[in-house]
Amino acid sequence: MPGRDRAVRHRGAGDDGVRRGPHGSVSRGPRRAAAGRPSPSVGREEGAGMPTASVNGIEINYKLEGDGPETIVLINGLADDLETWVLQMDDLLGAGYRVLRFDNRGVGQTSVPPGPYTSRMMADDAKALVDALGISGFHLLGTSMGGMIAQEYAINHGSDLKSATFSSTYAAPGPFCSRMFSMWQDMAPMTGVPFIMRDVTLWAFTVPFFEEREDELKEFEAEMAGLPMSVDAYLAQLSVIQTHDTTDRLATIQGFPVLVMAGEEDILIPVRLSKRLQEGIPGADWKTSEGGHACMWEHPAAFNRTYLGWLADHA
Repeated sequence: MPGRDRAVRHRGAGDDGVRRGPHGSVSRGPRRAAAGRPSPSVGREEGAGMPTASVNGIEINYKLEGDGPETIVLINGLADDLETWVLQMDDLLGAGYRVLRFDNRGVGQTSVPPGPYTSRMMADDAKALVDALGISGFHLLGTSMGGMIAQEYAINHGSDLKSATFSSTYAAPGPFCSRMFSMWQDMAPMTGVPFIMRDVTLWAFTVPFFEEREDELKEFEAEMAGLPMSVDAYLAQLSVIQTHDTTDRLATIQGFPVLVMAGEEDILIPVRLSKRLQEGIPGADWKTSEGGHACMWEHPAAFNRTYLGWLADHA
């Protein structure tokens, strides 16, 4: 498993396996549906026994774990399902938080509506889900594409938040990232998604990972070869990171503590872009963690310690 510095298993029935690729105080009780809209359906068991919520025109697969007084909501990156966070779960739950994670539209067991998707659209998915579950006053953590979605959530639904953390992400892609994403867009129909994700691996992990952890690399590449995501779904999500731009709205993120994190050696989303994001948000804190873009898997203990330490001090 990439990034497995120690044996980690999250808590919850049926979670005896891990599938992953590289690239967030609770008021209970149902909220009233908006006028003219049907009430969301929550808690139906699907597939492997995980609940789904029928919200915002799609079925969202989710897991809500723990019984702490405060909730952390996690948002995944491109082509990643809710198992993205398996190396964080023990530490988050052990710190006394309740944790909500879910499959974004287009991946995992959540619906795959036609694309393209946008970060605002997916932020509204997250908003609809937490409303359906009666969750408010929570801590939001998004990584990579999930960090972009989390920015839109903070801008448009910030009254829900106790804190927001944007990890390994940017406010806008810039020429380098745009060119790379355009190449992935052109290549995906010809090569398929697993090949593209193998290319992503080269950008997501650091050189020592390739040199010193070959067994984990082979396991990761085998998992990518079986990635159950269609080209259309991949391109629909890819559009999110191509079109995301919150540059002119960052100053509206206020009223709660904000942390921007980056892997010290991130070359997929260059560290300077994450730093630019932090500088655009009034009062936002800045921290780096050991590793590259996939620092949360390559060095999960360091990532978890950095995040939870900041949360304890500032939120």
